[in-house]
Amino acid sequence: MDLYRLGIFPLHSKGLLGILTSPFIHGDFEHLMANTIPIFALSWGIFYFYRQLAFRIVLYCLFTTNILLWLSGREVWHIGASGLVYAFASFLFFSGIFRNYYRLIAISFIVVFLYGGLFWGIFPILKDVSWEGHLFGACSGLIYAFAFRNQGPQKPKVIWEDDDENDIPEEIWNQENQ
Repeated sequence: MDLYRLGIFPLHSKGLLGILTSPFIHGDFEHLMANTIPIFALSWGIFYFYRQLAFRIVLYCLFTTNILLWLSGREVWHIGASGLVYAFASFLFFSGIFRNYYRLIAISFIVVFLYGGLFWGIFPILKDVSWEGHLFGACSGLIYAFAFRNQGPQKPKVIWEDDDENDIPEEIWNQENQ
């Protein structure tokens, strides 16, 4: 059996199984490594920083990316986990931006530093690359970063206490006027 047939073939029933199986099928060892290392690094970021949401993010991104690919990709076999790589990178990047919390923004910058080159993969530059999977993955990550922006880790709220002992004495505050 040709394993690529476990990929996604858009708009054909023969490609429906690929919605579940395509991330596990790769063309060669280089393709496998190109997806495995980023998947581990980015999923670690999701499971570490978004512990409460991690399983939902992974499942939603997987299904959304692959269903969109099945609905509107080119009629060729799409294999690999790069759609998930793009979804995870997009989620981590946009989630930090939407939450406006310096720790999560730092993760956004790390994602850009390590995986900023992914940006070019959403364009139809290379013939044998599923740029649609990359694009739908990036869109899925963006969608769920926005949808879950009020869940999980949040920017701490600053509470100003109005204690008299913490006030600056007026004689120090108004030294210029004396």
